[in-house]
Amino acid sequence: MRCPFCRHADSRVVDSREIDEGQAIRRRRSCSACGRRFTTSETMVLAVVKRSGVTEQFSRDKVVRGVRRACQGRPVDDDALQQLAQRVEESIKATGVAEIPSHEVGLAILGPLRELDTVAYLRFASVYRSFSSIDDFETEIKNLREVIAESSVTRARQDHSD
Repeated sequence: MRCPFCRHADSRVVDSREIDEGQAIRRRRSCSACGRRFTTSETMVLAVVKRSGVTEQFSRDKVVRGVRRACQGRPVDDDALQQLAQRVEESIKATGVAEIPSHEVGLAILGPLRELDTVAYLRFASVYRSFSSIDDFETEIKNLREVIAESSVTRARQDHSD
């Protein structure tokens, strides 16, 4: 790490601490040439491997833009989209993998989007899963109804146990 004061290429770490709930590391460094101290921060770079093989950095904004299209005309605000993108990022980071296929990002979006808005979910799923017929929509709607019914039963059981 180059010293920001004298540009010397050698510094030593004096102190390291986790920040942002372990998502980053703050390091206090000392330059071996000029003796001045400075702070650096390290964060994990989450990379997405696209179908073409190109790797790019994960972007919450890109998730929000993609989901926003599916939510057009739906009662979904920007805060909800930001929270969805955060949930997607957290679930991807929880896998512990530094590089994730773009297909996995799409899968990580589907669950939170289904909870947010079922119509937007169907729109997104139809593009993401390349629906080619009305049968694809019917199958997905049937699956969606089953998931909704299961979650209703689970909630009812929880309400009775409280």
